[in-house]
Amino acid sequence: MNYRPLIAAAICVLALSACKETPSETAKDVAQAKESAAENNQEAQTTAAEDRAQADVKVTDAQVDLVKTDAGAIKKLTAAESDAMMVAAKAKFDVAMTETKGRYSIANEKCDAEKGVEKDACRSRISATLASEQATITATRDAEIVSATYHQ
Repeated sequence: MNYRPLIAAAICVLALSACKETPSETAKDVAQAKESAAENNQEAQTTAAEDRAQADVKVTDAQVDLVKTDAGAIKKLTAAESDAMMVAAKAKFDVAMTETKGRYSIANEKCDAEKGVEKDACRSRISATLASEQATITATRDAEIVSATYHQ
């Protein structure tokens, strides 16, 4: 196996990581990261709202059937509510993950103002924060899905 391209890439990464951005470059990168995060957050929230609205329509339809005293209406309503709860849990998950990744991106750009050990420490700190937030968001979603699964 030829390791030359891998070694060259590693040298480039090390060379680039040793460069310190100017304050104006860092500010520009941070501004771009903030703008990108805001756009992603807005898109995730719009998608989540659309998903919730569709789920709510199903619940309303099931409620109408219940009023008509349809024998299967209660089951249909419970199933629709369970589905709506799952959709809401997944939508909240998507929004929270997008917001977390946006904060990470902004913090990562701010780390570029540092160099050497400080830069490495900054990146390690924000990576740990990202992993912790993602784990919390995932656990919350999973708990909500379990609750929706056993909804009666």
